[in-house]
Amino acid sequence: MGIPNEKVLQTQRMGEQIEMIRSNRVFTFLKVCSGLLLPLAAVTRPAAQNETSRFRVNVVLVQLNVAVTDGKGNYISGLRPEDFAIKEDNIQEKIATFEEGSGLPRRLNEAARSGENDRAPNAANAPEPDHPALDHSLAGVTIPGLTGANVFILFDTSNYMYRSFVYAQDAITDFVRSMPDVSKIAFYSYSRDLSRAASLTADRFRVVSGVRSTVAGDDAALYNSLLLTVKDAATLRGRKAIVVFSNGPDNASSVPPEDVAELAQSTGTIIYIVSTRQAESEPISSATFERMSKATGGKAYFARNWREEKQAFSSIKDDLAHLYTLSYYPQANPNRGWRSIKVQLVGKNLEKYRLRTRDGYSLLQQAEATTETEAESDPEPK
Repeated sequence: MGIPNEKVLQTQRMGEQIEMIRSNRVFTFLKVCSGLLLPLAAVTRPAAQNETSRFRVNVVLVQLNVAVTDGKGNYISGLRPEDFAIKEDNIQEKIATFEEGSGLPRRLNEAARSGENDRAPNAANAPEPDHPALDHSLAGVTIPGLTGANVFILFDTSNYMYRSFVYAQDAITDFVRSMPDVSKIAFYSYSRDLSRAASLTADRFRVVSGVRSTVAGDDAALYNSLLLTVKDAATLRGRKAIVVFSNGPDNASSVPPEDVAELAQSTGTIIYIVSTRQAESEPISSATFERMSKATGGKAYFARNWREEKQAFSSIKDDLAHLYTLSYYPQANPNRGWRSIKVQLVGKNLEKYRLRTRDGYSLLQQAEATTETEAESDPEPK
C-alpha cells in the first residue's frame, strides 16, 4: 500500500477539524439548554384551587328593623343590644350597630356584644357622640348615621279612588305633617304608570304640594309601581319604608307581588299598606297585601272610612318611631341563595314579648374568573 500524498493528508486533517467543531457546538448547546431547564424544574406548579373561578360576593351589612310589642300590642322600649339574638341560617351573628326609635345609633365592639359592659355608662355600647347625620366608621367601612327614616308614600290615583279621593289626600297630608323633622319623605302616585311627584326631601311643603296636585286616573298597576319604588329605596341606607295607599286590587301590572316582596326583603325595605274595606272584600288582594307587608316587617290596614285611614297612618308613624334597628356582618356561610333570619329576645322575662321583622334576604353574587376573592361592603341587598 502506497504512502498518501500531501494533498490527501490535508483533506483528512480538515475533515477532523470540522467534526471537532460540530461536536463542540452540540456540547455547548446541550449545556445551555440544561442551564435553562434546571431553574424551570425548580419552580413548583401553582395549586389547583388558585386556577379555578371564584365568586365575587357582596358582603352586606344586614340591617333589621324590629318591632317589639306585648300581648296587647303596646310597644316595648328600653331594650339593649344584649337582649337580642340573631341567627342567619342557624348561624349566630354579632350585632354591629344598634338603634332604638329615633335615638342615636350605637356602634358596638366585641366587649359590648358579649355583654361585658352591661349597663355601664360611657362604655363602648354608649351612643356615638357625633351628630347623627355624620358618617360613622365601622370595621373599616364608613356608614351613615341611621337616625330618622326615609319614607316613600305611594298613592293610588286609579279609577278605584273616585269616591274617596279627597279624604285620602287629607289623611296623607296629615301623615306627612306629623312625621318627625329628622325623616325624609318622597311622594309618588300611580294609576297605570308611576309618577314621582316629590323626590326624597325634608321639605314638607313640597311633599304636601305633590299630594294636592294629584288627580284620579286610569287602571291600577300597583305592583309595577311598587317595584319601581322599592328600587328607588334600595340605594339608601338606614331605616326606609314604603307606605302604600291603595283603594282596590291591581288590574294592570305585569310584575307579580312575590317579586316585589323578595326585593323589599333583600333591601331591608319595610312595606306598610293602607287600604279600604273594598280591597278587603276582594280575597286575593287582601291576602296579597297582608302577605307582602308581613314578609318585609310591615303591616296591612283595612279602613272603613276616612277616620280609620287617619288612624292607620298614625299607627304607621308610631311603628316607625318605636322600631329597633340592628345590623350585623354575616358570618361565613356557603349559602349563596335565600338566607333565613331569626331574631329572638334573650334574658329574664323577655320571651313573652312579640317580635316583628323580615324573615330573610337573598344574597347578591356574581360568578367571575379571578384568582382573588374580593369582598365589598355594600350590595345592592337585590
